[in-house]
Amino acid sequence: MMIKGIVPILRIFDEDKAKEFYLDYLGFRLDWEHRFETDLPLYMQISLDSIQLHLSEHHGDCTPGAALRMETDALDALCDTLNRKKYKHSRPGISDTPWNLREMTVIDPFGNRIVFYEPNAD
Repeated sequence: MMIKGIVPILRIFDEDKAKEFYLDYLGFRLDWEHRFETDLPLYMQISLDSIQLHLSEHHGDCTPGAALRMETDALDALCDTLNRKKYKHSRPGISDTPWNLREMTVIDPFGNRIVFYEPNAD
């Protein structure tokens, strides 16, 4: 048996805000969407490079306020790209940590925290 990966589920409350943050701001791609009926909650998959996330409006799927860590090899470029977009709810910066990583945190409109990180060059 081999475990091949993980797909976190993040709770969302508003489809438009979720798409604005994850697709327009962070640059994820919409892979698919599902609703049992037109007026029922949305469940969708988004991806960015090798990362897949599921975003769910279903109250039983998960709790808002999750934290994810995503490794990158271009933290400065990502920070510059995000800040150039002038997203009204976020202007992230990079900090050096005592555990020898450089980190940049963004928080989605639903309280979920994403920490992008890379090893410190020193």
